[in-house]
Amino acid sequence: MNTIEAILIAIVEGLTEFLPVSSTGHMIITQNLLGVESTDFVKAFTVIIQFGAILSVVCLYWKRFFRLNPGKVTDLKSFLYKFDFYWKLLVAFIPAAIFGLLFSDLIDSMLESVWIVAIMLVIGGIFMLFVDKIFNHPDPQDRMTEKRAFIIGLFQCIAMIPGVSRSMATIVGGMAQRLSRKAAAEFSFFLAVPTMFAATAYKMLKLFLEPNGTEVLRENIGVLIIGNVVAFIVALLAIKFFIGFVTKYGFKAFGYYRIIVGGIILVMLLLGYNLQIV
Repeated sequence: MNTIEAILIAIVEGLTEFLPVSSTGHMIITQNLLGVESTDFVKAFTVIIQFGAILSVVCLYWKRFFRLNPGKVTDLKSFLYKFDFYWKLLVAFIPAAIFGLLFSDLIDSMLESVWIVAIMLVIGGIFMLFVDKIFNHPDPQDRMTEKRAFIIGLFQCIAMIPGVSRSMATIVGGMAQRLSRKAAAEFSFFLAVPTMFAATAYKMLKLFLEPNGTEVLRENIGVLIIGNVVAFIVALLAIKFFIGFVTKYGFKAFGYYRIIVGGIILVMLLLGYNLQIV
């Protein structure tokens, strides 16, 4: 993978990571169109550049990330109120962390199937055509609670099936809890930070533990830096676009888009193309 290919893959990552369209499906198409071999480093690269996307969320919403509620901490209740934002993120993150540890082998086996990715893209796309009609009934208070955070975390577990899309699962989970489209999308972005940071850290550690992992990282540090910078910039623009678009128009357009992308992958598979999961 050369620098140009790394930039193109990072652009796709930044564009699709926070949109309900499945970055995995797009990575499959991009990598195969570019003819990039699916090496251990390339697989690690597509995960590690998520760190740049994480920083874009923190940058856009830094006031929310680094603000504590007022008041002194005197007991557990006051502590949870003080760190309410982080507590609810933790509550939402826990289901995926537990589920991922318990079913890691099953998840890995599903990641080997491009057919699953394509089929879930199409099924998810059809679902998104009707999601506004089914779930767009927001509570006037539009407030995140522990119960809502936990249920959104359960929905995030569904996204471990490749092709579902983490953003789609968590946004639908929020709307199912009567959050507005904007509030559900923003919490989906917030939840991506601990989730994607954990995935990035795990992939880095796994690569370090490989026999020549340290050498591989040292040789490709420039590519990793460029990839993260590009993913950061593109994700900034994608998040701003998505919030405005989905608030005004809903999810139907993304549904049609998923069906088209999933259909393209299915056609390529049926024509005999050897597609690989990145």
